[in-house]
Amino acid sequence: MFSKLIINIALLLLPIAGTACSSDHSNKPTPVHTEQASPDTAVKALQFPPLPDKPSGTAWIVISKRNQTLSVYDRNTAGDTIIVAQFPCCMGKNKGDKVKRGDMRTPESPNGKPFKITMIQDASTWKHDFKDGRGNILAYGHWFLRLETPGHRGIGIHGSTNNENTVPGRASEGCIRLLDKDIITLKEHFAYVGMPVTVQHEDQAPLDWEERTRKR
Repeated sequence: MFSKLIINIALLLLPIAGTACSSDHSNKPTPVHTEQASPDTAVKALQFPPLPDKPSGTAWIVISKRNQTLSVYDRNTAGDTIIVAQFPCCMGKNKGDKVKRGDMRTPESPNGKPFKITMIQDASTWKHDFKDGRGNILAYGHWFLRLETPGHRGIGIHGSTNNENTVPGRASEGCIRLLDKDIITLKEHFAYVGMPVTVQHEDQAPLDWEERTRKR
């Protein structure tokens, strides 16, 4: 009786032992499934040089509507084009090139004809009524970098006081918004009157020379 009980217990344990042995017998590690980012969505961490003490006077800006970024480029001592800074930005609420005042679009610079910064203004006390019930509120951060945009007036790069949750995104009336801390960095270390500013069209991919700077 006792011996039959022992045999029955052993038979019950055989499937469990068999499963464990089959896993070990393969000598293969248990596969781990991880979600791989596609080439289109993979983001490479950019490496920037230390912030310069003052603007070089040779840097330029490229604003990508597609990626909602403002990138600053310059040349190093060897004469190579390098990316020196990049910030998230917010642009016009509506897509497309600006046509008229009030259309809530950010103007796009014609190919080979960048806009230029014409004035760097202290905007720390400037207010605006967005007609959303908040009234006349501080809205521009510390600096307003006014742009020359032929055919359109009042367009600039500025901070986003009371609207920082819109950066990055599409929510402005046509200007380019940065986070308040980023407009200060841009002004103190890179921006100057006459600085070229290219605003790319909606679906424009980075240019070849932009891609090369990211691989250095």
